[in-house]
Amino acid sequence: MTDTGLSAAERFQAARVRSRSRNLELFRADLRFDLDAFQFAACDALDQGRSVLVAAPTGAGKTIVAEFAIWLAMRQPTAKVFYTTPMKALSNQKYAELVEAYGESEVGLLTGDTNVNPRARVVVMTTEVLRNMIYADSDLLDDLAWVVLDEVHYLADRFRGAVWEEVILHLPTEVRLVSLSATVSNAEEFGDWLQTVRGDTDVIVSEDRPVPLEQHVLVGNKMVDLFDSSGAAATNRVNPELLRLVGGGSRNDSRGGHRGRRGRGGYVDRRGPRTEKLHREHIARMLDERMLLPAIFFVFSRNGCDQGVRQVLRSGVSLTTREERNEIRETAEYHCRTLLDEDLAVLGYWEWLEGLERGVAAHHAGLLPAFKEVVEDLFQRKLLKVVFATETLALGVNMPARTVVLEKLEKFNGEARVPITPGEYTQLTGRAGRRGIDVEGHSVIQWTDGLEPQAVASLASRRTYPLNSSFKPTYNMAVNLIEQFGRQRTREVLETSFAQFQADRSVVDLARKVRSQQESLDGYQRSMACHLGDFTEYAALRRRLSDLERTNVPGGREASHGARQERQSQITEVRRALQRHPCHACPDREAHARWAERWYKLKRVNDKLVQQIRSRTGAVATTFDRVTDVLVQLGYLVPSANDASAGPDGELTVAAGGRRLQRIYGERDLLVAECLEAGVWKDLTPAQLAAMAATIVYQPRREDAPGTEHALPRGAFRPALDETLTIWSRLDDVERDARLSGSQPPTPAIAVGMFRWASGSALDDVLRSLDLAAGDFVRWCKQVIDLLDQIKNAGDPELAETARRATDAVRRGIVAYATV
Repeated sequence: MTDTGLSAAERFQAARVRSRSRNLELFRADLRFDLDAFQFAACDALDQGRSVLVAAPTGAGKTIVAEFAIWLAMRQPTAKVFYTTPMKALSNQKYAELVEAYGESEVGLLTGDTNVNPRARVVVMTTEVLRNMIYADSDLLDDLAWVVLDEVHYLADRFRGAVWEEVILHLPTEVRLVSLSATVSNAEEFGDWLQTVRGDTDVIVSEDRPVPLEQHVLVGNKMVDLFDSSGAAATNRVNPELLRLVGGGSRNDSRGGHRGRRGRGGYVDRRGPRTEKLHREHIARMLDERMLLPAIFFVFSRNGCDQGVRQVLRSGVSLTTREERNEIRETAEYHCRTLLDEDLAVLGYWEWLEGLERGVAAHHAGLLPAFKEVVEDLFQRKLLKVVFATETLALGVNMPARTVVLEKLEKFNGEARVPITPGEYTQLTGRAGRRGIDVEGHSVIQWTDGLEPQAVASLASRRTYPLNSSFKPTYNMAVNLIEQFGRQRTREVLETSFAQFQADRSVVDLARKVRSQQESLDGYQRSMACHLGDFTEYAALRRRLSDLERTNVPGGREASHGARQERQSQITEVRRALQRHPCHACPDREAHARWAERWYKLKRVNDKLVQQIRSRTGAVATTFDRVTDVLVQLGYLVPSANDASAGPDGELTVAAGGRRLQRIYGERDLLVAECLEAGVWKDLTPAQLAAMAATIVYQPRREDAPGTEHALPRGAFRPALDETLTIWSRLDDVERDARLSGSQPPTPAIAVGMFRWASGSALDDVLRSLDLAAGDFVRWCKQVIDLLDQIKNAGDPELAETARRATDAVRRGIVAYATV
């Protein structure tokens, strides 16, 4: 930033900022580029000792703020920084970057799988590792000055989001936070909460993309702009040429939309000329000819990604030079050098390598981690030209492209095909445009029959990505917090969660709506007032009569003669009461009745809102109380010896079983603790224990289509599985009695495959028996290893030794190669 062109007052203010932020000026002097306004504001806040929340688009350069926090810490004698990420792949990537900047001696890595230099000044870790450190009161927290929460919008993740809130709530108060988020529409709300629970926090929001986005639509083989680019046009006005191409013309209304029955996500039911979709290989050639590569094709299924690669390869497309092909081969061979020759064919290595050499690859969760690392490395080095990826890439590692292609604007969510949201669209297209390389990024929507132009334009122009809490108390959380704070203090802490903060704010809106509707109710009540008597009472009799007559029709459920007689007797009694009521003789009776019906319908709506208010006030603490009740009933928590008070408000102490539960994390923490307590796994062999761990952690998805449950391991496994399922059933009853949601029963669907793998079977045999992709198999193996490590720490010595041997048996071959 220079002072050229500034007024005298502005120059004076700039000089004051520079003198106040000497650290920031020194940091800027070493950069190869100047800071953007939002980067400067965030770094300046850090230099003043404040925490920050930075919300900015993908690729805007948020990490420079984290780098400044590290720079500040390294200028102090002992200060430490923890850099947390939501995924191990991101942790590995950030670790490599920081090692290059500060050297191996100053940087550590903790991901569960990997433990490298944990006492370093700068330690990269997954967020769960930090959460576990906090609960264990680890001495690694000593001298901690800064914590970077990268991708903090993962707080909204349904399965893992609570971890971010636990970290924010329970970190020592003197630790400052650098929270980095994608663009969210309620950043100020999240920042208000951070200010409440962490103290001085600045919220810095940038809506500006570092590289402008040009948005196109591919109709057949013709690519046109989505928006009208004429000078007088509004920015979100649909391009008239697009309307003409898709058969708009005279069939469009004044807003540029089709006159037809509009469905969700901009789809309409219309008759008209069908648009032939261009094949993927032709799109790749077109983008190449227009200098719009490299490109990411977002395909919302793994199978679709793999098909895309095969289609391009079958067409003979090659997008690389001889020099690039040589470099690609060297990179792939280096990363995969430890894979066994017999595994390479099973993994489809040669076909995969052919695609890489021609500049084409897939990227999804089913891919072997080593293969994904190669794809990411080659794409970042501009050696890969086309990648077919699932939407997880939009929230993952740093892989910007010149162009993003969206084949569809809807995806399968596990139950049905649903339109993508404006927030998802923003995340996906955020990959388009490489800072410092591209003047502009490009998004290409492939036109599909049934799309409605104006709805597509609305999707592409809105920027709504709300951050909503997914926090809820767990059994492990309860015993850890009660151990640290006691019962009452824990309730108070949980009531400060972002989940309760949002619930309380929504209560304000609901209460405003209740007050507004109450005014209408009062108006209706005045309109139905009758000078002869209480018309509310009379209207209730009319509704009672109507309900009885409706349920007394011949052939209804209560078809017995006695039931019909009883109901007829009630009808007769209500009719008499109705006729005796004073309001029955009112000449305006029917007019009053219409107002009474309106009052009744609105009253039902209003009562539901009032109930919502009651359920949201203290909702988190209420769930905590129910979790605590279950733990007391099962003996994990017991009344404190020095607290004479009884009942729900009495203080509690963590019992021996609760101390075991403190070391068990995951969806089935209580089930694992109960099985360890009962000793149902003590007779299992290492391979059987691995199979049992797979039964506990596995969560089937429709698209997985895993192996069958027949041919379960013989010996002690089957009775142990029966006992485990019995314990689960008992726990499910206890939870539902406590008004908790319960859980799905464990499934041994991949137990056979895990048993075979831990017994030394070949990869080919195991994958064939499970019908799982290699990447999925490795992912489940890592979760099995994680649970086995917990069992090793929480179980008795004999079971701990079995768990250690089981871990060694699972961590082999491609599973061992998947770690850093």
